[in-house]
Amino acid sequence: MKREIIITSDGSTTIHLPEWNEQYHSKHGAIQEAYHVFIKNGLEYFKETHKELNEISILEIGFGTGLNSFITFIENDILTNYVGVEAYPVAVEEVTKLNYVAELNAEENRTFFNKMHAASWGEKHEINDSFWLTKRQQFFKEIDDKECYDIIYFDAFGARVQPDLWTEAIFKIMYEALKENGVLVTYSAKGSVRRAMQAAGFLVERLPGPPGKREMLRATKTL
Repeated sequence: MKREIIITSDGSTTIHLPEWNEQYHSKHGAIQEAYHVFIKNGLEYFKETHKELNEISILEIGFGTGLNSFITFIENDILTNYVGVEAYPVAVEEVTKLNYVAELNAEENRTFFNKMHAASWGEKHEINDSFWLTKRQQFFKEIDDKECYDIIYFDAFGARVQPDLWTEAIFKIMYEALKENGVLVTYSAKGSVRRAMQAAGFLVERLPGPPGKREMLRATKTL
């Protein structure tokens, strides 16, 4: 499938798949979307509601370009165990064309961005003394973690092109992977997605979306 690097509305890059008319990130702004959906309404929300935290575990569904993990690395100030799952890893030559370090004014962290992408798959790596990264190449339906994560960044391709990734069965796997009171955040706000989350056991909130989207969803595991 053809792939091309494009510039989104906030100046940051993403990968575009013309055959699907789908991008790895919002065409309205890759960095803006990552901050709004995953950092503001995921990471920051969870830390604000769990002030006693000194360590956090995050699962990303769709590691992709590494943007969400890199921003989490920049913004988080407590020990982080980060697991990124990706069935089809981005090629090294594509990574070199991404402009996230420059657009985030994070030149001092370029080594860490490169280290994330250079890290071997299937092993836990120390990116620095407060951020550990494990990249797993597997299909989402194969995830069998139980009560391991505080937050899930659900950043799969959209339901329009991959509806099988947005089913009750997948969200049940996510529910089981989260600790009690853990949260899942995603850019999607489709009614079918919300209902699938609810059927899996989640308490689901509609929240204002990032630029270009009216709403997004946050789901909480309540017992």
